[in-house]
Amino acid sequence: MNEVLQQLAATFAWLSLLQFGGTTAVVPEMHRQVVDVMGWMSATTFTNLFALAQLAPGPNVMIVSLIGWQVAGFAGLVVATLAMTVPPCLLAFAMSRLMRRAGQSPWLAIVKDGLVPVAIGMILASGAVMVGSIPHDALTIGLVAASTLFVLFTERNPLWPMVTAILIGVAAHHAGVV
Repeated sequence: MNEVLQQLAATFAWLSLLQFGGTTAVVPEMHRQVVDVMGWMSATTFTNLFALAQLAPGPNVMIVSLIGWQVAGFAGLVVATLAMTVPPCLLAFAMSRLMRRAGQSPWLAIVKDGLVPVAIGMILASGAVMVGSIPHDALTIGLVAASTLFVLFTERNPLWPMVTAILIGVAAHHAGVV
């Protein structure tokens, strides 16, 4: 168990330093590490944990806690969560002190402007990984399309189509449709 906790700590500590734009930005690499490299879970389990983390209120980092729980129980949850949150907190603290000293330095503006497309690209890549992890049957495509249209054209809470899609998916699974 100690080895698994060390692997969780090492994996999420270095991932934490790449999360420009938030935890969602590192989902592709997180998926690769957790599913392909470490073999801790299947792509379907990862996708389900990601969906659960997105559905629950709270920060996007919740996916890390759920992965830690899945891999090594409560100890895994604590280790993975701390590994994903402590390094960027320390880095942010150090950078804030540096930025305070740098003031209006031109290099600071250049670095900030350069990181924007990096963050956007990483977030778009996470969406592509999640799309590749879900089944591409007619029911799933229909639910995604209907949910997207609902969110685009109504002012209602996005939880409504998510809960509806979950209920339809569960009913379809129990009926043997999917």
